[in-house]
Amino acid sequence: MPLPVALTIAGSDPSGGAGIQADLKTFHQFGVYGMSVITLLTVQNTCNVTRVEHVSPDLVLAQLDAVLDDIPPQAAKTGALGSREIIEAVAARAAEFPFPLVVDPVMISKHGAPLLNDEARSALVKYLLPHALLLTPNLHEAMALARMEYSGASSIETAARAIADLGPRAVLIKGGHLEDEASDVLFLSGEFHLFTAPRTDTPHTHGTGCTFSAAITASLAQGDDLLTAIQSAKRFISKAIETNPGLGHGFGPVNHFAKL
Repeated sequence: MPLPVALTIAGSDPSGGAGIQADLKTFHQFGVYGMSVITLLTVQNTCNVTRVEHVSPDLVLAQLDAVLDDIPPQAAKTGALGSREIIEAVAARAAEFPFPLVVDPVMISKHGAPLLNDEARSALVKYLLPHALLLTPNLHEAMALARMEYSGASSIETAARAIADLGPRAVLIKGGHLEDEASDVLFLSGEFHLFTAPRTDTPHTHGTGCTFSAAITASLAQGDDLLTAIQSAKRFISKAIETNPGLGHGFGPVNHFAKL
């Protein structure tokens, strides 16, 4: 069997816990060859984000065209895209992707730093979401995209339906910000599916969204269907959080060496 290939289009985290660094580590752990297109550079560690600089859209496209022309992936994901111009550029290419695309709508960092302004958010909805197989917002991102307030479990399903109307074929609302179990809700083909795991009480959750969406992308690259891919990714991220290495003085990274 040929080695499966996955692509991440995202920002760089020099501390290695999130962004393309987390994505590539996750791809490798799943036995998938990883490629990356860098959209923005951050200055951050486990304690804070102090600087964000966007790559020019033409350089993003040059990176993307270079890897697509030479090593076509079986699946791709987007993370932090940063600006309206970058989103529009990536979306133009995504319209022609012959492989599944997972979109992680990174709007704000773990430390609270904004990574997507209102103009960019509108571009994400208008141009990129219609090309996504799966959108993976956390609870706060889901409520923002659905333009509603969280008011209990029923509002998650309402938000998922509203977001699905924006174009993605499936919506997975992550429940990491809920107070009880870490329950994720998938809306796919008019049906809801629930993925639950015990909550691990730890501050070391930096990069969980990136790692989770990368794990889904890796499984898709291996040929798994969407439900199987999410189940595999849920097991991995739960174990990665539970066995975190305890690095850093703030929100530390998860364990990307976690066993599948």
